Amino acid sequence: MTWLVTGGAGYIGAHVVAALGAAGERVVVLDDLSTGDRNRLPLDVPLDVGDAGDPALVRAALTRHRVDGVMHLAGSKSAPDSLAQPIRYYRQNVGVVAAVLDAMVATGVTRLVFSSSAAVYGLPEAPTVTEDAPTRPLSPYGQTKLVAEQLITAAGRAHGVSWIALRYFNAVGAAAAHLGDRGTTNLLPLAFDALRTGVPLTVAGTALPTPDGSGVRDYVHVADLADAHRRAAQRLAAGRHAAVYNVGAGRGHSVLEVIRTVAEVAGAPVPTRAGPPRPGDAPQVVAAVDRIARDLGWRPRHTLRDSVASAWLARTATISPRRERPDPVRANPGPVRFAL
Repeated sequence: MTWLVTGGAGYIGAHVVAALGAAGERVVVLDDLSTGDRNRLPLDVPLDVGDAGDPALVRAALTRHRVDGVMHLAGSKSAPDSLAQPIRYYRQNVGVVAAVLDAMVATGVTRLVFSSSAAVYGLPEAPTVTEDAPTRPLSPYGQTKLVAEQLITAAGRAHGVSWIALRYFNAVGAAAAHLGDRGTTNLLPLAFDALRTGVPLTVAGTALPTPDGSGVRDYVHVADLADAHRRAAQRLAAGRHAAVYNVGAGRGHSVLEVIRTVAEVAGAPVPTRAGPPRPGDAPQVVAAVDRIARDLGWRPRHTLRDSVASAWLARTATISPRRERPDPVRANPGPVRFAL
């Protein structure tokens, strides 16, 4: 099968591309490279540079590459940022999904794996969250992911789209040095920056009702997360399906525990300072992963230390210059050169 991965040059997307390729699937990437990096991609993976929110562009990609299914990972993901820019988040996280579905229906592509988020749960009533927990998102980011899930559900009923939505918890780690997380909002990159600069990392909440007072979260290795996409692809290839799955490690670690693990791996203490808890943050949020284990045979394989060590290696490795990629297909006027 051939899968179009939108956002495939991003941190998680590139791991998904690698996992699909290792499983023998043909992969094509559509990415506007606003946050993605073409050097994360294997040289033999075609890259179309453009906006997944353009239905005509997506239709062209689906037709040209003879795509059988779409993995939609393109979007915006910061909850705090979404509070300041709600219109942008609805455009990026709902409008683009509508454009992708429009293109799929027009070209007869009926398989979709959607990148959703644990943010749809908001402030959970229980520390371990199942897929049946109430969805009460606290930010436009979480709201847009939930609305997108609802749109996909409706499209499935109306147009025969078979789909799986994967609700990510906290992705960490790296499968290779060039695939590391270069973001500026996730815990591990922030801890690494504190080590590098000496500027203390602010721990949001140190007197919460948890064993060490800091928030407990579920950190899943990004390679395990990518494997969940591979299994979702196999399930959709086997026949019609429509389901939501949590993807997490199934166990929690506190922020201070993660910071201690970073210090052990790096061989130096991470400077920190105590800060107030963020409004709406739950003391503990951990994924229940029984459903995805039962239906897709997926289980996390990596430990927290695996995640931290691989992320640290990716951050500190000297990456050799990679050969030039073939020219990508671009969504702009002028001669079009195909990536072969």
